[in-house]
Amino acid sequence: MTDPEEWTGAVADAAGALPVRDRAVRFEGHVWSIITEEVDFGSATAHRDVIHHPGAVAVIALDDADRVLLIRQYRHPVGGYLFEAPAGLLDAAGEPPRETAARELAEESGYSATDWHVLVDLYTSPGGSSEAIRVYLARGLTPLADGRPSTGEAEEAHLPRVWVDLDEARDLVLAGRIGSPTAVAGILAAWTARASGWASIRPSDAPWEARDRLLAADRVRLPRPGGA
Repeated sequence: MTDPEEWTGAVADAAGALPVRDRAVRFEGHVWSIITEEVDFGSATAHRDVIHHPGAVAVIALDDADRVLLIRQYRHPVGGYLFEAPAGLLDAAGEPPRETAARELAEESGYSATDWHVLVDLYTSPGGSSEAIRVYLARGLTPLADGRPSTGEAEEAHLPRVWVDLDEARDLVLAGRIGSPTAVAGILAAWTARASGWASIRPSDAPWEARDRLLAADRVRLPRPGGA
């Protein structure tokens, strides 16, 4: 007899939303919405609060010496300053994710890149949020002639940058010194990819199945006309 607690299929994320008996919008904010859904688990139902998020991208930028570009940014929800990879929301209507990544790299670091690949895709908090993030690898870096453009965002007024050797960055992650999810995932993915001769990196336009599933299930907070 097959043990129902033993999975025998392919090890890969897949769509399969359970039926929702009822739903109510609890909050509509500038960036995300919070929706309460009554989920039918078959033998029971449960109410779950879900954050509908627009999604995001991040960039692990490596220079010719395999140093990672990190920025130091204040994050109010955790009440502290985090070392992060340049990143941003997918909140510009019609803008492809790779273009968003290039724009965020410029706005948060003052650099452009000529060589782009996908490093890793992840959900940041699938127990409560639909946020899916794609982390890109950017190489062939060049500083912008006019420096970092101003975005008018309070959190981006001052973003000191630092270059960290990829081996050292990995050690900082494993020691708990860096906790931003995109930095953690991106640094470890970059270190692992380099160890295998970059065989695992994907083209910059590789299918993003996680985001496609979220869009199909209407779980992405899409940009509104005129802004978020």
